[in-house]
Amino acid sequence: MPTLKSKTFAAATISGLLFQSVPIAAEMSDLQRDTVVRRACEAAIWAIPAVSVYDIELSLQRDAGADFGTLGYMSEPMDSRHGFLTANDVTPYTFGGLTTKDGPIVIEVPPAADKAAFFGTITNGWQVPLADVGTTGSDEGKGGKYLILPPGYDGDVPEDGYYVLQSNTYGVHFAFRPVAKNGGTHEDQAAYAQTLQWYPLAQADNPPPTKFVDVKQNPVNTLPVYDLTYFTDMNAVIQREPVLEQDKVMMAMLASLGMVRGQPFEPDAEMQEALLEGLQCAYGTMQEHFITKSVIPIWEDKQWGVWDFAEGQPEAGFPYVSDEMVLIDDRAGGSYSWITYLPKNLGGGTFYLTGLNDSEGAPLNGTDTYKLTVPADTPADDFWSVIVYSMQSKGFVTGNERVGLATPNLPDMQVNEDGSADVYFAPEPPEGLESNWIPTGEDFFLLFRLYGPSDGWIESGWKLPDVDNVSP
Repeated sequence: MPTLKSKTFAAATISGLLFQSVPIAAEMSDLQRDTVVRRACEAAIWAIPAVSVYDIELSLQRDAGADFGTLGYMSEPMDSRHGFLTANDVTPYTFGGLTTKDGPIVIEVPPAADKAAFFGTITNGWQVPLADVGTTGSDEGKGGKYLILPPGYDGDVPEDGYYVLQSNTYGVHFAFRPVAKNGGTHEDQAAYAQTLQWYPLAQADNPPPTKFVDVKQNPVNTLPVYDLTYFTDMNAVIQREPVLEQDKVMMAMLASLGMVRGQPFEPDAEMQEALLEGLQCAYGTMQEHFITKSVIPIWEDKQWGVWDFAEGQPEAGFPYVSDEMVLIDDRAGGSYSWITYLPKNLGGGTFYLTGLNDSEGAPLNGTDTYKLTVPADTPADDFWSVIVYSMQSKGFVTGNERVGLATPNLPDMQVNEDGSADVYFAPEPPEGLESNWIPTGEDFFLLFRLYGPSDGWIESGWKLPDVDNVSP
């Protein structure tokens, strides 16, 4: 935004009241600055789903050196070198960011293979789910061609052979997991992932080969960063996407921050300082929502919780828009500041338990030692997994070789006589229990995943024990 220059407003008569000429100083007044801070705070909360998914797309180009349209796949699952909101370290991902700016595109999902099958979701530029794919999606594991139409498209649409999706943004994003089956290996998953294709509809008769980059070998950091790049990323989305009717009021607020479609975003030092103060407000607001409103207890006598989505959103496919309003706080602090790619239809073979506190109700911290006893009869037909996430970034705790433990690790862990396993969370491993230890070192929270949760497990009375603080 250009520096505010000194000028004078002409006197004006409004409702019979005379307002004398008022000079505007070259520097922001306290009132102007407060307005920028307030609006920057609300804008950052509003924009988090778009910024978050844009940063995933951007990371492929910035960190992996890929051209636009190149998809990321993984030869092995993620580790702490990867920045990704609450990702898992068990199943690799395939993901990308595409555009319909030049016309409809096709994402061609392969049929489920003997050793791997896709599970995931295609979203628009605001992470509103367009369709689930794979065994729990529209194609039911048979494979299919998902045709995404750009906003306002009035051209020809093929009558047969496609799942047709109308998007109200040009941006098209997705993350699929090539889930292993029948003893499939990471090599099987990686090979299957690279059978995915995308191409413009105009080239459907002779589609160009889809390009891939291995982001295991080229680690990417997709996490939104709460510095000035948050606003430059927001501006990149604003410049390339159509303005939705529901967002016109926010666009007016963005204009007062110097963010206008078709114009450069060039905040001066004073504006940058005010923007960053507003961003700090937004981060704190989303953080408080996450801690106090996003998780509700699953059992009255335990600390473990489940995600508490806004009323009606799971049934509606997570548009985060009701008949009366855009649910800005729920979609920000309640979802997209810490998770990505919500499915259009909940359920898909995974159940998440969230741990924010220990058995005494105290928040989990990075200095104490904690123990979780995972029962032998944990109701996961496939496997269970527990992962440590940074309370600050919502990604893996960085700098540690291990970020989680799961059923496949049991042969290398010390297991109790009853078949249960004690998992320790601490900055340093308890003596002699290194194989049962997940490093911390900063405030954290846990996601305990049940892969293939057994039928009727909730009604069975099974409960996951709380995390105990066992610090010496």
